[in-house]
Parts: sequence; C-alpha cells; structure tokens
Amino acid sequence: MKVIIKPKRGFGKIEAELNNSLITKIKELSKRYQVSEEKILEIIFSGEFKNPKGNVKKLEESIEELKKKVGSLEKEWAPLRYKAYGVSEDNKILAIELSGLLAENLQLKRFLRKKIERNVELRKLIQYYLQ
Repeated sequence: MKVIIKPKRGFGKIEAELNNSLITKIKELSKRYQVSEEKILEIIFSGEFKNPKGNVKKLEESIEELKKKVGSLEKEWAPLRYKAYGVSEDNKILAIELSGLLAENLQLKRFLRKKIERNVELRKLIQYYLQ
C-alpha cells in the first residue's frame, strides 16, 4: 500500500510504501478503537502516543477488584429492582381500578342529579401511575 502525505499549505509531499503486516495492524487498531485508518496513520507519524504513567499490572488488578465490587453491588441491586417493578405494576393496577371507580361515581352522581366535581389533581395522579 502506498501512502501519500500532502501538507496543508505549500508544496511537497511524502510518499511511503507500507507492507501488508503493518496494514493489517492498522486495520485492527481502526476496528478496535473505532477510529479511521487515516487518523491512526496521523497518530503514528506525529508520535502522539500515550504511554502509561503508572504500573500497568497494578492498575489491571485494581480494575479486577472494581469489577468484583460491581458484581456484588449488582447482586444486591437486582432484587430491589425486581421489587420496585412489582410495586409499579401494582400501582398501575390500582390506578386502573381507581379510574373505573371514579367513572362509576360520576355516573351515579349524574343519575342522582347531584353536583359533579372534577378532581384534576387526582386525574393527574392516575395518569402518572398509568404511564
């Protein structure tokens, strides 16, 4: 593969021939980091590599410890999430029943020719639980 680098201003260009193994490594890096191949070539030529500043093994061990902590927290969180889902479904069922009872109450008031009161706050609360 032939790479041609042109300056943004002025004349002159650099041509370089890349072998197949280097091309495959560049493509792998492009896929892994989801960056264009041109950007990877730009980083390679400009030397903008980031070298780790600390002990990599120690950092990897701390990452593994954090993964274990996340796993244990997820084990505690999962039952609570399940219970919250059950409570929200119960609230939805109760909101449906309450809406039906309000409609029935409204019909009875109309039948008895009583004053009909519209409770807007209660309707908003029912709509909230139905969502």
